[in-house]
Amino acid sequence: MNKNILYPLFIILAASSYGTLSTMVKVAMAHGFTTAQAVQSQYAIGFLLALILFLLTQRSLPRMSGKGFLIILFCGLFTGITGIVYGKSVQYLPASLAVVMLFQFTWIGLFLDCIVHKRLPKRVELISLVFLIGGTILAAGVLDVDLSGLDWRGWVFGFAAAFSFAVFMQFNSKQVVGVTPIARMLLMSIFALIIVSCFQAPAVMWDGTLFTTKLLYFGLALGFFGIILPILLFTIAVPKVGGGTASILSATELPVAVMASVIVLGESLSALQIFGILLVLVGMTFPTIVDMRKNKIKQFN
Repeated sequence: MNKNILYPLFIILAASSYGTLSTMVKVAMAHGFTTAQAVQSQYAIGFLLALILFLLTQRSLPRMSGKGFLIILFCGLFTGITGIVYGKSVQYLPASLAVVMLFQFTWIGLFLDCIVHKRLPKRVELISLVFLIGGTILAAGVLDVDLSGLDWRGWVFGFAAAFSFAVFMQFNSKQVVGVTPIARMLLMSIFALIIVSCFQAPAVMWDGTLFTTKLLYFGLALGFFGIILPILLFTIAVPKVGGGTASILSATELPVAVMASVIVLGESLSALQIFGILLVLVGMTFPTIVDMRKNKIKQFN
């Protein structure tokens, strides 16, 4: 497969896997578990799956520079921080509005990439953002939400989640020489588990709840789709396409989140939301399509 398509596809798949998490957490809550327990199970089982995969394929930790270690450390920490503050946002805001706040990472990530690389946003990136922001508002059904009386903490945590995820994208766009994607995933999952355990429900790992109840099944699903698959694919693809483009492509998380809630939870989907999903898809694929056309023109010339 053409690498110009393969790496963007990896990012789309990784972001799509994130889009299933909110629905899984809601199902776990319907079975009597708290949000904190579900999130804790995600990172605990995710770490165990990463460890098993690492032992089956490598078994020895790679050598890396101090700079490489810091890059992986911050990747793991910001992965965990995003999960923590987004969960807080959902506590204070309607789910649809919390999703909109999280998706501010698209423009935050783009402008962070511009600052880091000392460049101006490309015209194609700005056009893409217009579609993404407009589509996000429509797809999440925010126009039907009463914004009066909402707790200010929800806005703060929502923006913090967006900023944290954007920072994660920037650190994940940096390559670490000598470290395989699986080794990097293992280290990131360790650091993410540590930070999450400081704020969620670490007791489930030793009081029997995680391994003797249905929480184990939710942890397996959340760990695979929230840790293993996205981190592995992001680790491979983000350094190839850059943090700015990766932030735009990751917008696919929203349509998947909406569709998962409709299919699994039976939530309604309006025509306006469908139109918003289409706008998100257009904005997400626009930069990739433009790049492919440019490459074809170069080949003919």
